Amino acid sequence: MKNEEAMSKLGTEKINKLMLTMGIPMILSMVLQAVYNIVDSAFVSNMRENGEMALNALTLAFPIQMLMVAVGVGTGVGVNALLAKSLGQGNQKKACKVAGNSMFLGAVIYVVFLIFGLVGVHGYICSQTRNPLVIDMASDYLGICCVFSMGIIFFSISEKLLQATGRSHLSTIAQISGALTNIVLDPIFIYGWGVPEMGARGAAIATVIGQIVSMVVAIFFHLKYNKEIENGLRYMKPDGKVIKEIYSIGLPAIIAQALMVVMTYGLNIILGRVSESAVTAYGLYYKIQQFLLFAAFGLRDVITPVVSFNHGMGSKKRVKEGIKCGMLYTLIIMAVGLIVLEIFAAPFASIFGLSGETEALCVSAIHIISISFVFAGMNVAFQGVFQALDSGVESLVLSVCRQFLFVLPVAWFLSLPAFHAPEKIWYVWLTFPIAEVVTAIIGCRFMKKIKRNKIDVLEG
Repeated sequence: MKNEEAMSKLGTEKINKLMLTMGIPMILSMVLQAVYNIVDSAFVSNMRENGEMALNALTLAFPIQMLMVAVGVGTGVGVNALLAKSLGQGNQKKACKVAGNSMFLGAVIYVVFLIFGLVGVHGYICSQTRNPLVIDMASDYLGICCVFSMGIIFFSISEKLLQATGRSHLSTIAQISGALTNIVLDPIFIYGWGVPEMGARGAAIATVIGQIVSMVVAIFFHLKYNKEIENGLRYMKPDGKVIKEIYSIGLPAIIAQALMVVMTYGLNIILGRVSESAVTAYGLYYKIQQFLLFAAFGLRDVITPVVSFNHGMGSKKRVKEGIKCGMLYTLIIMAVGLIVLEIFAAPFASIFGLSGETEALCVSAIHIISISFVFAGMNVAFQGVFQALDSGVESLVLSVCRQFLFVLPVAWFLSLPAFHAPEKIWYVWLTFPIAEVVTAIIGCRFMKKIKRNKIDVLEG
């Protein structure tokens, strides 16, 4: 079976055009992934009773939802880069093993989250709050999301199989299918339009149905259109060497996104010392800014296969062009996002029917944290480049810096009694610009070293 289609696109098409044709669908796909959380939040916050408590419940559940995405997408990133590189090297047999083993890994990941959904959810929620109503709503919501997490996990992997062969538009169609399903079902299940009113539990049911729809459509597209890859049970047999290669690339991506989980969980606890409103405000801000951050992730996931494929071919010129275009487009997106959020901070926050204190905290978070967007875009693009060039350690270091080392200790310090009066909670928001700027400086130094050792040595 030939891989001529992938070769002609990833190996010969103009980089600028390639970044746009692959990037736009992937950006839409990632942005739509953020729709699941923000749509749920918008609907539950406007419930007739306890809307803000329900929003707080979703905020406490959110880190585990992020962890599901982290493991699924991180595994997919490894699959994406290794599959694209195998195709670039003309190794079709290995490409088939990579695709088959990705499905085996998806099954293992699902079993882990299924078990957590059955026995671990209540204890996790109780570690963040003592409000019994919030505990009940958050446990119901998260339990459903974990038990039926097969949708988000297998979709996260299947979309990377499509993206690795240059068919990112198909993964976007699958994502749109699930997102629209979720949007339609949310008010039906939450408010009881023609069915019993289920509140936060209804939001979870709508979410998992939407995720399962995306999974089914993505797997169908993979089986039908990825002609470069032969599918079959024999390719799903665990291959230790292939799995090791997948995670040598994907593990840093998993850890990178898992650190977002640790960061969010830690900030929930730190902000909880100040007020429940601060936790809700930050959780809502985080979901709003996900639209931009996930757009950067979408471009990162274009940078990875394009640079990896051409690095496998030994094309120095195309590798450099891929890095340059990927970085430029990422910075443009984040700069535009910064301007939009600064202008429309108050209208965005007002959509969710928050109390005056919570809405004011959310607006201040938008104004201050958004300053970090351009530097965050640089760091995300660097991570995509490092993953493509088998520099996972450098990618991991950036993640540790921007999502842990320069965040939680600084946020804890700025929330100490000398600072943590409600009118001074904005001090904590300064953590994020500080973390992204320092990390960007480190990323530039890493890029200089990697360019010398892994790009300049290429002959093609």
